[in-house]
Amino acid sequence: MATFSTDDKSDWDWTLMILLPEQATTELVEEARTRTAEKKGLEAIGRVRFERFAEGPAAQVLHVGPYSAEGPTVAALHAFIAEQGCLLSGRHHEIYLGDPRRAAPEKLRTIVRQPVAGPQA
Repeated sequence: MATFSTDDKSDWDWTLMILLPEQATTELVEEARTRTAEKKGLEAIGRVRFERFAEGPAAQVLHVGPYSAEGPTVAALHAFIAEQGCLLSGRHHEIYLGDPRRAAPEKLRTIVRQPVAGPQA
């Protein structure tokens, strides 16, 4: 949290995830990626990959408001985790419940999730 900043996003390391149906396979995703690359020529298409995500125990909180105001919510979540005697474990991730193109920033809802380990011994 000491280095978290919404003003300087150049240090962020993030992944956009999309839920796929059970029938999706690595081969099917690769075929779709290749076809899209041929038709659209998108710069980031080479980074698209198929990956299963399993996180285990996690703490979560609902943030209401603009994405740029999440800092205190994330800090409160981290404080709660520490109060429970747990440690941060795994990748912080967010589930966006609104469409920023349609909702006012103060009405955006985001589930902020942080995998945990513990409690501490």
